[in-house]
Amino acid sequence: MTQKAIRTSVFAWEGIDRKGSKVKGELSGASPALVKAHLRKQGINPQKVRKKSVSIFSAGKKITPMDIALFTRQMATMMKAGVPLLQSFDIIGEGFDNPNMRKLVDDLKQDVAAGNSFATSLRRKPQYFDDLYCNLVDSGEQSGALETLLDRVATYKEKTEALKAKIKKAMNYPIAVVLVAIIVSAILLIKVVPQFQSVFNGFGAELPAFTLFVIKISEALQEWWYLILFGAAGMAFAFKQAHVRSESFRNWVDKALLKTPIVGDIIYKSSVARFARTLSTTFAAGVPLVDALDSVAGATGNVVFRSATQKVKNDVSTGMQLNFSMRTTSVFPSMAIQMTAIGEESGSLDEMLSKVATYYEDEVDNMVDGLTSLMEPIIMAVLGVLVGGLIIAMYLPIFQLGSVVG
Repeated sequence: MTQKAIRTSVFAWEGIDRKGSKVKGELSGASPALVKAHLRKQGINPQKVRKKSVSIFSAGKKITPMDIALFTRQMATMMKAGVPLLQSFDIIGEGFDNPNMRKLVDDLKQDVAAGNSFATSLRRKPQYFDDLYCNLVDSGEQSGALETLLDRVATYKEKTEALKAKIKKAMNYPIAVVLVAIIVSAILLIKVVPQFQSVFNGFGAELPAFTLFVIKISEALQEWWYLILFGAAGMAFAFKQAHVRSESFRNWVDKALLKTPIVGDIIYKSSVARFARTLSTTFAAGVPLVDALDSVAGATGNVVFRSATQKVKNDVSTGMQLNFSMRTTSVFPSMAIQMTAIGEESGSLDEMLSKVATYYEDEVDNMVDGLTSLMEPIIMAVLGVLVGGLIIAMYLPIFQLGSVVG
């Protein structure tokens, strides 16, 4: 017989304690009456109890992978502390400001309370919990070591999301500055250059070639700016749709990114780190190597590594050693292959793979910091050339007129 869970909400309350002081706070409960009863047990005379309102800005807030990582870490902590599973959901749900995350935790609680396993409940939310996550939790429940497996999953999610954040940082900073440079240049060309152009018309003298070039660009931009804007937006939309809908296009982008100078090296090392981190986590959880490689293939984040991992899986299933198969793909670095070989020979494959992951995560960290430091002066130089070039083009005729008058 399954137990039906009571859906709880978060209530904000105000009251007076035994000393006559005004106190307020938040409390989870099924109804205002039950919250008031609980407060009276604590010696508080409740005056106002109302359901906590949802901010208009947070109502549509998406659940991010970092929210899932935080949820996993908190669940692992609760399990280690011996807190019952259903009570853990209540405690963790209260701590999230994001109402969508609170609803997700509450939905999981309802499912578990109805008699389903934790892993089964997670599988009903595939948009937030992938197969790797669900399989590891399932292994934990089957082996009676849920707290240990949750701790490993939490570490895996935290490391993976930290790595993704580093790569985004490396990409976003230069893109943002280049966009600002384009916007500033467009404003100068559309608004400022025409003002100078009206002044130049009264000179009656031939303008320098550089100034004429900038004026031509300005005139074209004034006449066709909307077409350029819509064209750029259309290209961005088409790229996004092609990336979502076409697997072959995604594969081409993945391969092209690996060949990109500097950024390609960062993506390569991050893919190695993800491969090692995922395989270490699944293998340590007792998942057979061939099955673990299935999860790893989807977690590498790049088609080159996904194809290589599938090949490794097929080789390992026929009896080939993991390190030897990795070497035949010509994708993995020598250091990762050698560490894997040591792990296989010593029987500590998960530990060696964890060290490989940590090494390449640190490499990515250092490369991103170095790239950011390198990009700052380069970007400032580009901005200086763009804006300075426009200003020089506008003032050249004035300088020439001054020299003629002199």
